[in-house]
Amino acid sequence: MRASREGVKHFVEPTPGVLAKAKSKRHNIIFGRRGSGKSSLLQKIAADLTVDRTPIAFVDLETFKQHSYPDVLLSILIKSFVEVRRWLDTAATHPANKTSFWRKLFGSAPTKPGFNRAGTKALSDDFGKMIGELNAFLLSADESKIRESAKDESGNETKAALSAKLPHTGVGGELSASQTDKASTETQSEYTSKKIEVLHRNIMRYQDLFGRLSQLAGGPSFLLLDDLYHLRLNDQASVVDYFHRIAKGTNLWLKIGTIRHRSRWYVLGHPPIGMKLGDDADEIDLDVTLEKYDVTKAFLMKLLSQFAAEAAVSLQSILAEGARDRLVLASGGVARDFLTIFNRSVQVARERIIAGKLARGAKVGSEDVNVAAGQLGIFKEEEFNRDTGTTEDRDRLLSNFQDILNFCIFKTKANCFLIEKDMTSPFVETVNELVDLKFLHRAKFRVTVRDRTGRLYDAYMLDLSQYTGERARKDFDLVKFWGASSDDALRKASLIYLERA
Repeated sequence: MRASREGVKHFVEPTPGVLAKAKSKRHNIIFGRRGSGKSSLLQKIAADLTVDRTPIAFVDLETFKQHSYPDVLLSILIKSFVEVRRWLDTAATHPANKTSFWRKLFGSAPTKPGFNRAGTKALSDDFGKMIGELNAFLLSADESKIRESAKDESGNETKAALSAKLPHTGVGGELSASQTDKASTETQSEYTSKKIEVLHRNIMRYQDLFGRLSQLAGGPSFLLLDDLYHLRLNDQASVVDYFHRIAKGTNLWLKIGTIRHRSRWYVLGHPPIGMKLGDDADEIDLDVTLEKYDVTKAFLMKLLSQFAAEAAVSLQSILAEGARDRLVLASGGVARDFLTIFNRSVQVARERIIAGKLARGAKVGSEDVNVAAGQLGIFKEEEFNRDTGTTEDRDRLLSNFQDILNFCIFKTKANCFLIEKDMTSPFVETVNELVDLKFLHRAKFRVTVRDRTGRLYDAYMLDLSQYTGERARKDFDLVKFWGASSDDALRKASLIYLERA
């Protein structure tokens, strides 16, 4: 249920071609809700490229979510270099017959020979030296005073000295150089160096390292940054921008996973900051939503069938047909949620059968899924609290969601609602955020409504955990918006929540 290097053998492409696109020599921003497979895709990329002897560094950005700028940038830079060095010290040179490494972690061995050992060690050592400098720099003050002096003695010598701790190395003391000359003058100057300024000045040093890495490998290298949305919103574009500049001209390609409406990867300005989709990077969208219901259901069932086959279990014998659709709805199309709710549904069904409640049969049924989804609703609330930023941000989202919930539960008595297509307003952006946070799910696009000639609407569904308790109400409508003859189910004007005047 959680992405891991050992779990890549279970990877299933949500749509054909996604994996090939993600391994291309192009910067990518990978979008998807929590549990949609972003980390799994990045882990799969890392495994496949490693077996191909292509250098990679995988960095989980959640580790740095409480770091302030520019220390967050420094920390990510250090971790990136550490991961590159680890790759050089293992995958770059390990022989293909070292099965304890290749087979255990990747399931297959490389066909390409290892890198030149002397060149690999030299580059690994240089990455190590840079890591040492950056660690010292990270622990230094944000600003340091630097004094420079130059002495010119005609007929004697010229001397230059730098004193105080070097802010980009953490080394104290004095450096000097001299030569024979005549006449004598002396000047001194003092200036303040900020961490971010030193980082900017060092970009060419880091570019050189990755350029050498590309030459050693005879091809590209990849930096995989997972969960950008965990960083502070105002810092995200700056972090992306810095690594984008390092990558320029070095054959280094960035793959960044994040949640779309909780992220800021580009800021228009003079100059612009970050990566602009279409120009600097391509997007990969992993959100298989309920809008393409049949495709989503096929993907999720393929994923579940793979685990069932490994466990030698027939899904037909334990899962009722109606429960399959209910599992898809309950998950909103999110792979991890689908597996989590299925797991809990099995437990619910077992407890029901042990208690002798056999009226709904001896398989996992739709009502078992309802109970499981309701029980797991608390975890979505915990994720919501982790993924939202300030209290003000959280209160805004909850207030708008409560309005939608009241509209569905008490006014329309249905689990779906409509918003007119292509509307631009802060509230519509909030709806998009609630979709990313999995409190709402996209159900269908381009819906036409009776008595609204020439107007189009987007349909959304409340997360199942929000209304499973309402299932017992005879007048509560679970709108069936998929399958044959489903178009009319959403064409009711009463379902319109927001439209133009």
